Amino acid sequence: MLETARDLTFEAAQSSRLSRLTSSSKPLSTAQIKGLLESQNERDKLEGLRKVISMMYRSQSCLPFFPSVAKNMASPSIEIKKLVIIYLLHYSEAEPDTALLAVNIIQKSLSDKNPQVRAMALKVMSGMRVPAISQIVSLGIKKGCGDMSPQVRKVAALAIPKCYRLDPSTLPQLLGYLSTLLGDKQYYVAGAAAMAYMAISPERVDLVHEYFKSILKKLVDMDEWSQLATLKMMTIYSRKCFPRRTQKVRKGGSSAFYGEEESDGDENYPADEIQMLDPDLELFLKACKPLLQSRNSAVVVAVARSYFHLGPPEYIISAVGPLISLLRGPQEIQQIALFNIVTVCLEYPEPFVKYATHFLVLATDPIYIWILKLEILTIIFCYCNPHIKGLILSELEHFSRGPDKELVRESVRAIGRCAQSDSRTSARCLRLLLKQISSLDGTLVAESLTVIRHLIQQDPLAHRKTVIRLAKSLDTATNPQARASIIWLVGEFAGIDAENNIAADFLRLLAKGFVDEPEAAKLQIVLLAAKVYVHHLNQIQLSKGTTPDPEPTLPSSIIIPSIPHEAGGFAEFSFGSSVPDSSQPAMRMEEEDQITLLWKYIILLARYDTSYDLRDRARLYKSLLTVPSSTQLASLLLLAPKPVPHTPSPSESRKDFTLGSASLAVGEDGGLNGLRGYEPLPDWVTEGQQPPSSLRNEGHAKMEYGEKRETPASERLDNASRAMPQQIMDDTNGLGVKDLSLDDWLDEGDKEGEKEVEGSDEDEESSEESSEESSEDDSSEEESDEGEQGSNQATLMK
Repeated sequence: MLETARDLTFEAAQSSRLSRLTSSSKPLSTAQIKGLLESQNERDKLEGLRKVISMMYRSQSCLPFFPSVAKNMASPSIEIKKLVIIYLLHYSEAEPDTALLAVNIIQKSLSDKNPQVRAMALKVMSGMRVPAISQIVSLGIKKGCGDMSPQVRKVAALAIPKCYRLDPSTLPQLLGYLSTLLGDKQYYVAGAAAMAYMAISPERVDLVHEYFKSILKKLVDMDEWSQLATLKMMTIYSRKCFPRRTQKVRKGGSSAFYGEEESDGDENYPADEIQMLDPDLELFLKACKPLLQSRNSAVVVAVARSYFHLGPPEYIISAVGPLISLLRGPQEIQQIALFNIVTVCLEYPEPFVKYATHFLVLATDPIYIWILKLEILTIIFCYCNPHIKGLILSELEHFSRGPDKELVRESVRAIGRCAQSDSRTSARCLRLLLKQISSLDGTLVAESLTVIRHLIQQDPLAHRKTVIRLAKSLDTATNPQARASIIWLVGEFAGIDAENNIAADFLRLLAKGFVDEPEAAKLQIVLLAAKVYVHHLNQIQLSKGTTPDPEPTLPSSIIIPSIPHEAGGFAEFSFGSSVPDSSQPAMRMEEEDQITLLWKYIILLARYDTSYDLRDRARLYKSLLTVPSSTQLASLLLLAPKPVPHTPSPSESRKDFTLGSASLAVGEDGGLNGLRGYEPLPDWVTEGQQPPSSLRNEGHAKMEYGEKRETPASERLDNASRAMPQQIMDDTNGLGVKDLSLDDWLDEGDKEGEKEVEGSDEDEESSEESSEESSEDDSSEEESDEGEQGSNQATLMK
């Protein structure tokens, strides 16, 4: 009792002294900290290490304490060893010579009874980043692979990539250790081995053949980061070992009857290609399905990647719901999830239709979130029912009138993509856009006119009145780009309907205010004047080249004057003659003169403008149209049909990147081939070049005679338990485990082998004696049986 009180008093005195040292505001000097580190008391060492670690994380130099800290690696306290490991991992690369002094102590810790100490020693040895100890680290990994503790074996697996970075020449040895650890029965050891495999040799699929099915059984129990490495490893393995097989199936066609050939009528039905899964590939895809319920968003995306790049559509459909559930997380996770959802949606849009309301823009969404949401809404728009389509268009119309210019621009573009994807709603989309022309927001008007121009170019004949309406709204348009778009539309479709052609009169109105127009509008006015003049020259050439015919077929743009019957029926007339017929008014020549004068007036105004581009453009058109022989060239240049514009989805350029990769999120900013270090998935292996499926059978690989292999500790324990006699199993309550070390187990196995060799002769003699005894026992048993039968008969007679 007195000794206990004395110990408590001594500890209290020490703690009070330490509290006085630590509570003082004055920092400790270097000599004081060294005194604490070299103290004989464990409390002082622990306090000194805490001071050093705190200084280290405050970016203060702690190199002077390296020898004092390295000595404490031999301390029996686990807390002290942990702090020493943190220090050594941080400063071993800066002081490699001094770090070598601690290697001997660390090697001794590899044989410690405590598995936690052994794991810490292997961890610090592999993380010291001193190339001189690479072989020592390799030997430590070899020893850790055969350790009885799964924790040590896991650390050994994680140390393999570190050793490879120290010395790449150790790769053959490390691959042997890795092959042993991949077949470990503990799931967290196999998961760590999968991470090491992806770090040093992802192309060595031959290491996975034997353990393919066993790894899939452990996949659900692994931690999240091991699951990520295993899923990526199995995805690459599947591409390299399973060929892509497809089968054509006709929809609606009748199958052949009793093996007869299909009739020609079945060719009318479309044939769909269905992917035929390999049994082992199907086993992998089914093993991934429980991981869709993981709490880690990266695991969910990794499973979706495997389904998207390996499986048929029904598997990726099962991953749509878990991907949508990621939108309930933080905004950073939402952004990454939306990038992957957009990529999947570009290939399989229909499964996302029922989740359309999840992509509606919220007031709290930042710009990088609602841009992706609007893109998804436009992708699934054509697959939605009328109610959802109306809801989407109403949302887009609402956001197109908002104060945020970026949101306005993206909303208008989204309306245009909706109109392009579904022609049945293009009329409504056009009405929504035409309402925005009178807006005071120049950004909204400019984007609306750009989208309207794209819609009109898709079907010009159906939008003749739309062009007239746009021309009338020119007075209300104040944005330079908006006015330029309207002028371009009028000039582009001036020759479609000659009877209702307003281009010439529209040009006349624009010529009055040419000086006050912005430069973008002036360029389009000059272009409009050139187009009108080219149409005028083409009409003159057609009229001159027309021959008298009872029923002349002239273009609709040429006005045929009415000839009275009194003039003798089909009279000859020439549209290019300067002397008109007395029966018609001389209006045609006056109109032609007005167009020519209007063209010369516009060119004259552009000649003295202050803009260099405008003067050069006017000089080009004038030199092109002055020579009559170049009229055809001018027509090809100015009146050539324009290709119908199609606005693709903004994510079309990034859909070739692997799902879940950083290059997919960065997109074009990461370069044409993605970010540095990005590696796409390998192509499917060709039919006939895949490895045989028998390699994936468990226990297929057999050891050849004389070949050595690192045996996991778990396998050695199982073998030892099977070899134990039944009596020992009974004495140990059926567990068969005694308080013996691994060396004791191996020594007992050697002794038992020697005893078996020495006792073989004794077994033969004992077998002969046992045979004689068994014969005597049999005879005695027969006599006893006869005696029993006699007694039974006597009782029956009585």
